[in-house]
Amino acid sequence: MEGKLVTGRNAAAAPPDEAASGGGRDSAAVLRFIERFSAVLVESGWPRMPARVFVALLVSDDGRLTAADLADELRVSPAAISGAVRYLAHIDLASRERVPGTRRDVYRVHDDVWYEAAARREQILARYDSSLREGIAVLGPDTPAARRLTETLEFFEFIGAELQGIVVRWQEHKLALRARWAAQTSAT
Repeated sequence: MEGKLVTGRNAAAAPPDEAASGGGRDSAAVLRFIERFSAVLVESGWPRMPARVFVALLVSDDGRLTAADLADELRVSPAAISGAVRYLAHIDLASRERVPGTRRDVYRVHDDVWYEAAARREQILARYDSSLREGIAVLGPDTPAARRLTETLEFFEFIGAELQGIVVRWQEHKLALRARWAAQTSAT
């Protein structure tokens, strides 16, 4: 399978050179990284299994793995993978794709996953906006609670305006980064 990691139980079954390197990588080190980075995500509020699945997808070269691959790599049941991927799809950090001509699904993390997630935050901020305005009207604009909601609304409006500029600057930065990578690749 494209994007396949060679870690965990797969490492024992892989040819010695692949098991030792994970296709050029230390498979044990990759698995340790998956666990460490997912623990950081968990500490910041992510559910544990979606964090592990997300990091496993991030570290696969093409960002695509099947449920069986993910279950094997993370040493969990396919049901745990299904729930984790459902969560990641709900927050737009992964997607499910059908393998053409089969009944198998591949789970994918997109190259621009963080950009896409930030860009979608505008939709969420717009929903906050309408709800907060309703709350302010219900509470009466001069009440302490309404002032608190107004400050919250102003914060989200500020973040929304700043986010647009950040997204534009990121696009410019990403183009420069990819140009550097292309130059490095052509130089070797």
